[in-house]
Amino acid sequence: MPLRVIFMGTPEFSVSTLRAIAEAGHEVSAVYTQPPRAAGRRGLELTPSPVQREAERLGIEVRTPTSLKSEAEQATFHALQADVAVVVAYGLLLPKAILDAPRLGCINGHASLLPRWRGAAPIQRAIMAGDLESGMMVMRMEEGLDTGPVGLLEKCPIGPDMTAGDLHDRLMSVGATLMVEALARLEENALRFTAQAAEGVTYARKIDKSETRVDWTRPAAEVHNHLRGLSPFPGAWSEIDIGGRMERLKLLRSTLSEGLSLSDDLGESGGILDDRLTVACGAGAVSLVEVQRAGGKPAAASEFLRGAKIVKGMKFS
Repeated sequence: MPLRVIFMGTPEFSVSTLRAIAEAGHEVSAVYTQPPRAAGRRGLELTPSPVQREAERLGIEVRTPTSLKSEAEQATFHALQADVAVVVAYGLLLPKAILDAPRLGCINGHASLLPRWRGAAPIQRAIMAGDLESGMMVMRMEEGLDTGPVGLLEKCPIGPDMTAGDLHDRLMSVGATLMVEALARLEENALRFTAQAAEGVTYARKIDKSETRVDWTRPAAEVHNHLRGLSPFPGAWSEIDIGGRMERLKLLRSTLSEGLSLSDDLGESGGILDDRLTVACGAGAVSLVEVQRAGGKPAAASEFLRGAKIVKGMKFS
């Protein structure tokens, strides 16, 4: 029999899983998501989350509490009499009373190979650290932060120039398929959980704005990982003189420059080495592939250079 599911998620990353669960024939009795947030140019418009928009399209009841700690909220949740709660990037901590309410507990879709990268920003942190693979895991939730035993996993290689956005989209698709499989096994009492390893625990803390400025004195590989790990959002940035005015430029895609040894003397870090936006780092260099001017749209480096006079010898600050 199909399961009675409560779905809990907020960003675009969660939407494909909600849709897949509904399409698989499960009864989604309610969707919990973060409340609408101020948006628009003046920050006055309240904008519902991507998950709320999808739930409304599907005709599913939406609930947007700011906390689940009150007895009233917990009683409301319990009254849904769910078989299971599925959580994908919800954004609120679940108290024990919530975790214990569904008959089969709460399961979480998490975008890392646990215990590596527990926490808020596993996709970005994996790329910024230069990891060669990531993946999706379905785990049983506990009171600890991403500490529960794992039921299913699927690994995903991280290509040398893959951005956080690229990996996000890949894992979003993988996660939806994996969660449907997990629910099918749960229906048959065939989903087996294995405790996470005690070694190799790392934490993916939330990205802070103070991390987004590029430090060109770092080795090229670290600069490259920094740029792609923060792309497309919030975007790593640096400043350069464009037409006599210092302008902040988001650096969205790059590649390690070929034919340049780490021991080559490339001059000052941040210096432009050619007419194709190759930039010297503390060791080696990166070639910028896609950039974005303030108020503009992402553009290929070649397109950007047609409208901005940046030549060899100039320097990012």
